[in-house]
Amino acid sequence: MTKKMNKQLIKIILSFILVIISIILKFDNILYNNIIYVIAYIIVGYDIILKALKNILRGKVFDENFLMTIATIGAFCIKEFPEAVAVMLFYQIGELFQSYAVDKSRKSVASLMDIRPDYANVYHKDKIECVDPNDVNIGEIILVKPGEKIPLDGIIIEGESSLNTIALTGESIPKKVRIDDEVLSGCINNEGSLKIKVSKKFTESTVSKILDLVENASSRKSKSENFISKFARVYTPVVVIIAILLAIIPSIFIKDAVFSDWLYKALSFLVVSCPCALVISIPLSFFGGIGAASKIGVLIKGSNYLEALANTEVVVCDKTGTLTEGIFKVQNINAIGYSKEELLRYATYAESFSNHPISNSLKQAYGKEIDDKLVSETQEISGKGVKALVDNKKVLVGNEKLMKEYNIKFEKSQDTGTVAYVAINNEFAGTILIADKIKDDSYKAIKLFKENNIKKIIMLTGDRENISASIANNLKLDEYYAELLPQDKVSLVEKFMKQKSIDGKLIFVGDGINDAPVLALADIGVAMGGLGSDAAIEAADIVIMTDEISKIANTIQISKKTMRIVKQNIIFAISVKIAVLILSALGIVTMWAAVFADVGVSILAILNALRILKIKK
Repeated sequence: MTKKMNKQLIKIILSFILVIISIILKFDNILYNNIIYVIAYIIVGYDIILKALKNILRGKVFDENFLMTIATIGAFCIKEFPEAVAVMLFYQIGELFQSYAVDKSRKSVASLMDIRPDYANVYHKDKIECVDPNDVNIGEIILVKPGEKIPLDGIIIEGESSLNTIALTGESIPKKVRIDDEVLSGCINNEGSLKIKVSKKFTESTVSKILDLVENASSRKSKSENFISKFARVYTPVVVIIAILLAIIPSIFIKDAVFSDWLYKALSFLVVSCPCALVISIPLSFFGGIGAASKIGVLIKGSNYLEALANTEVVVCDKTGTLTEGIFKVQNINAIGYSKEELLRYATYAESFSNHPISNSLKQAYGKEIDDKLVSETQEISGKGVKALVDNKKVLVGNEKLMKEYNIKFEKSQDTGTVAYVAINNEFAGTILIADKIKDDSYKAIKLFKENNIKKIIMLTGDRENISASIANNLKLDEYYAELLPQDKVSLVEKFMKQKSIDGKLIFVGDGINDAPVLALADIGVAMGGLGSDAAIEAADIVIMTDEISKIANTIQISKKTMRIVKQNIIFAISVKIAVLILSALGIVTMWAAVFADVGVSILAILNALRILKIKK
């Protein structure tokens, strides 16, 4: 419990004890009883009265504090001392319950705040100085010891370890890192010491951006929250006017009507009219939904985006880095007259002098040291490939044009991707397929999207037609568009936006800097936070820290559950309010019933709102 909640609890207990003493002892002198009730009332209600007075001075008259104050003071005026204290006592119990609920849901989001680093160990002239992360510059070397948080984004230049990334990604499996790996601030170093060269200032680092997202998430209100705010502004003065009329008019126009009886009914009417259940539970539901999403590594920049997710009709995805891994790897080796290992070795040595992506993919697949002495007479043939002497054998590695130029008889590959044709001593030796691999998670994501009744799943990519067609076919996408420029993606998304229904929403998912314009254009832009570019993350409304597109489908489920709970609370609270308001106006229910109706509805609505946090990872 927080200090504020502890103070609330102490006030409630003290006031409750005084009420019990008054009931049990029943002093002969009625004045003593009344004094005890007044003391109990001041203990439990002074802060509510203070808030009401402050708000009146600020021009904010009609709120729940005002309602509770005039209702309870009115109860004292008609000498209903126990009921006046009970109204304030039960209201404070409701407030305590609300504080606990908000604290519980806040913790699920605020757990991310633990990623803020307190210091950085920086090398200055071979000495280590402990400084504020804000004072560390790009290019400086920092030391991160086992158990410490990584304070800034950077590249490992010495050491290897495993990192606890749960605060950033929601994933509990440690991530292995070594020299030349990029590491993100906010992760915890589990094992060995790491020397890291800083690549970003603290204000531009991953941890700083995430903290900014979390801190500002509640500033963007959903339509439901805006509705409740507007509703409360109109509703409260209306019920105050009705209560005044209820107290005055019957005693004037109804024969034998007693003013104190109708005042009592008006006060009961005021007590039950307090819209606490709506004002508390609706924002709490959205805050809980944002918290539930953060548990699975999804950061939502506002409750308006969480609400919009529930109406998703179209999901548009980039390909590279979103549906695919974004890393080109050797996928298949088809050797003729040589073993696969030998073919890969000759091709890697021939390409070893190049920095072309094909060369890097071959080196990664080969995975061994390359002896430069074994390679000579290297030549790059523009737009076709390379040739080299490897182990005194003439090796050609390239596309079909290279094979034709050297009159090599070859078998055309039917594989989809980048195919490297290899010839050794003017004889065709086989092919090596280098392609981007579809993420395993993408298959799961498409299945979940369809289960969530998404009408269309579309892929947009700048890649070649044959590669795009293969990926779209494997994933069973509804549509795909290939060989696109960034402006083409914008035009297509504008077209899709016009085709959806009025209430339907379009999600665009991307990770590259060229995706930023489309992310901003879509109803909901989703960026991959792990591999995604800073521009994409900045433009997006939702960030997935794990780079798993299936998390979007999980978040849509969270959104739908949140909206169900919000609608349940609105219907339940308004229905009960109207029923009890009518009964209290007719004098059928007492102020006690009004108190229980008000506090009871609030507690039930809060409990219902807390269900959103029960979503499992």
